[in-house]
Amino acid sequence: MVKISPSILSADFSKLKEDIDTIKDDCEYIHIDIMDGIFVPNLSFGIPVQASIKKYFTNVFDTHLMIEYPLNYIEQFYKAGSDIITFHYEAKNDPLEVIEKIHSYGIKAGISIKPGTDVKLLDKYLDIVDLVLVMSVEPGFGGQKFNPSSIDKIKYLSDMKKLHGYKYEIEVDGGINYETAKLVREAGCEVLVAGSYIFNAENRKKAINDIR
Repeated sequence: MVKISPSILSADFSKLKEDIDTIKDDCEYIHIDIMDGIFVPNLSFGIPVQASIKKYFTNVFDTHLMIEYPLNYIEQFYKAGSDIITFHYEAKNDPLEVIEKIHSYGIKAGISIKPGTDVKLLDKYLDIVDLVLVMSVEPGFGGQKFNPSSIDKIKYLSDMKKLHGYKYEIEVDGGINYETAKLVREAGCEVLVAGSYIFNAENRKKAINDIR
């Protein structure tokens, strides 16, 4: 069954714990978008915010680093409770070095690509990563429209996983709603990130169950 990773970027920061409380029992992961204002043209929140909420939840903390130099922050996010740290292929650090650094702390490593990046550039890392995150919008802002080019990338990753027996999970982030969730699930997606669709819903439990 597909896993759900609600993005707290769409939560109400004035009552963040209370907002996460409303979805924690219906999802496996909690998606935490970290933006540095350089790699993407926006700022979100950082290590102290993640650390402050980690103690209240047993969900997997699915940390997505949209930052220029992820290598500089792996240890801090590990200490702040990340169970998975996903970084971008397009970032400045060497991907292999970042993956090895994440694994050195005994947690899972994910790699992500923007909509304009060729998914085949990830081939050399597919046997060592634990998660591949396909961005179906340009990273940096919530509430964007789903980019259908992500479907072929998901299919490719699903085919490669079956062909070679790879163990990574396929995750998609951006514009996920009732309609697009069905498309990406059929393509082979295993983890759905959704922010505004869940947190803006009157019935969040139903929203999660609908996309699942």
